[in-house]
Amino acid sequence: MQPPLLSVRDLSVEIRSDLGVIKAVDGLSFDIPRGKTIAIVGESGSGKSVTAQAIMRILPNVARIARGGILFNDPADKHPPLDVAALSQDGERMRQLRGGRMAMIFQEPMTSLSPLHTVGDQVTEALKMHAKVSNAEAKERAVDVFRRVGFPDPKRALVTYPFELSGGLRQRAMIAMALITRPALLIADEPTTALDVTTQAQILDLIRELQTDTGMSVLLITHDLGVVANVAEEVVVMYRGRMMEAGGREDIFRRPQHPYLKALMKAVPRFAMQPGERLTPLREVKSAATLARSAAAPCTPERNVLEVQHVGKTFKLRSGWFSGNTQQIHAVKDVSLAVACGKTLGLVGESGCGKTTLSKMISRALTPDTGTVLFDDGSGPRDVHQLSGEALTAYRRSVQFVFQDPFSSLNPRMTVYELLTEPLRIHNVGNSDERFERAKALLDMVGLDRRSLRRYPHSFSGGQRQRLGIARALALQPQVLLCDEPVSALDVSVQAQVQNLLKDLQAALGLSFLFVSHNLAVVDYIADTIAVMCRGYIVEQAPAADLFHRPAHPYTKTLLAAVPDPDLDRPLDFAKLRSGGFSEPAVWPEPFRLADGDGGAMVAVGPNHRVRMMSTVIAEAA
Repeated sequence: MQPPLLSVRDLSVEIRSDLGVIKAVDGLSFDIPRGKTIAIVGESGSGKSVTAQAIMRILPNVARIARGGILFNDPADKHPPLDVAALSQDGERMRQLRGGRMAMIFQEPMTSLSPLHTVGDQVTEALKMHAKVSNAEAKERAVDVFRRVGFPDPKRALVTYPFELSGGLRQRAMIAMALITRPALLIADEPTTALDVTTQAQILDLIRELQTDTGMSVLLITHDLGVVANVAEEVVVMYRGRMMEAGGREDIFRRPQHPYLKALMKAVPRFAMQPGERLTPLREVKSAATLARSAAAPCTPERNVLEVQHVGKTFKLRSGWFSGNTQQIHAVKDVSLAVACGKTLGLVGESGCGKTTLSKMISRALTPDTGTVLFDDGSGPRDVHQLSGEALTAYRRSVQFVFQDPFSSLNPRMTVYELLTEPLRIHNVGNSDERFERAKALLDMVGLDRRSLRRYPHSFSGGQRQRLGIARALALQPQVLLCDEPVSALDVSVQAQVQNLLKDLQAALGLSFLFVSHNLAVVDYIADTIAVMCRGYIVEQAPAADLFHRPAHPYTKTLLAAVPDPDLDRPLDFAKLRSGGFSEPAVWPEPFRLADGDGGAMVAVGPNHRVRMMSTVIAEAA
């Protein structure tokens, strides 16, 4: 039998901090066989990324390998194995391995790519550092690797800057940079966390395909058990730096043994959940959501608290820096939606489909070109974009935003007390004593310790910061929360915490939610009604149960097929996603095709279930 490509033996990594020495990795051992994919699974802080950094020898200055070995059996090396842990981090041998025979894809492609250099320059630089090639040869290799990773125009990619690319293409550029040196080991650290489910599935399929072609081994670091179930052959489960369980994919998913692994699996939203079934987070949030809502009108399900009627929005973009030409982008096209009082409307679609633009128009951050947005606080519907003075101030109190990134949405220079009372000060609500009591009550509502009031955002975990964002949104006792991807940046266990918290707050406070996401499994758990959006259009809308059991539109079916399920009996259909074109209205099959300026219309196909179809088909049916 061939020896494994990489063997990690009794690895321990220590980090120096103000609180003393922290063992980020403690006695970790595992093997990466040749040509196979190994996944390391665990929550944030479990030591996954530190393990990858130790293998690549890119640990921060405050960290060091305390003991253990990392044996690399490079097929291209005449005298293997080589103990990477014993090499100098800045030595010549390590620099040859790093980026050459061992390559890494990082979690956030935008911050990992230089915005000042073209993608072509950055990819060819990686090759020229590790091989003696001319500029012409480097460009030729770069075009070839761009083609292999699925760039639509590989030659144009040479002169394209990262900010000109979508999230999926930026991640493909990172993969191209890692693969151009033809490494034996590829380490992928959360390579798809910030991507749409369709783009995520395409990237995972791409890594599998490239692995088959090149025979490289892959170390996949993720918290998403659905991803692991679809791509990994062996799994290592970590918690607080230690291995809790390890084994083949079949054993891990069909016969889990450790309580921590079982708990992780229960925290993942699944399509097969029973009505009323709750996610089970590893650490439940206890919410004291019993605050009286004196400012809120009684909630009756028959009342629509928000209505969007035939809203459209167009943006003008420059075609070039100096050309003077502009092009129109139709971000939102003839959208009509309604959010019932005390209910959740889920809005689902890929990045760029218009979800956030629509939510900004509802919050009056943008003005629609056509259509109206109506808000009913119990006194009758009013046009949001015609409000002014006290009526506008009241509306801003009633509709609040929960943002996607819990860190960048909180001012790092303000304490929790200042963050939670800022909305109250702006709207002249209460005196200092009343605001202090309100801040403590808000922390109780989101399950945080009252002693947190004097702390700053950086001292909280991602899930705790998102709960602070929810608490701030609740400060003015709103009737509606606009939740824009509120859990996409969080671990699955923390996602379960936040989703359960939102459901509890809704039941206790009578809140209405517009819940924006690209993950249908997440929306299925929290939403009563779901609207699917593509290229600015609402293409399907139905009660959650109907949408998942009887999807009608081909785009909805594709989104459902792209969600990785932690169930080995429900694998991803990579072949269906590989075909592409699913988000191109002009190539949808009849009667759903939208081309030649035909925006179609919504047609009822069942009780409260509507699908967008071609105008010609509707006319013939009439």
